[in-house]
Amino acid sequence: MPWQHKIGYLLGQPVGISFMDGTGTSGVLCDADGGSLYVMEYLYHTQFAIKHYNYNMIQDINPFPSCNNHHQNYHPVVY
Repeated sequence: MPWQHKIGYLLGQPVGISFMDGTGTSGVLCDADGGSLYVMEYLYHTQFAIKHYNYNMIQDINPFPSCNNHHQNYHPVVY
């Protein structure tokens, strides 16, 4: 399914976004308007920012998995 078709059910949800350049980001999908996605991302301490990304930058967008399904596509990292 093209990622644009996922937007409707992902609004207000935590998502992971992969970009065409191989990088990615995560946050809460706040809005999609005028060819841009608006994502609230955590910055530092108590700071958050809404960032916008043009559709042509985006390769895919996916919902966060449930914590109950941690055995699927989850790679624990020990610090």
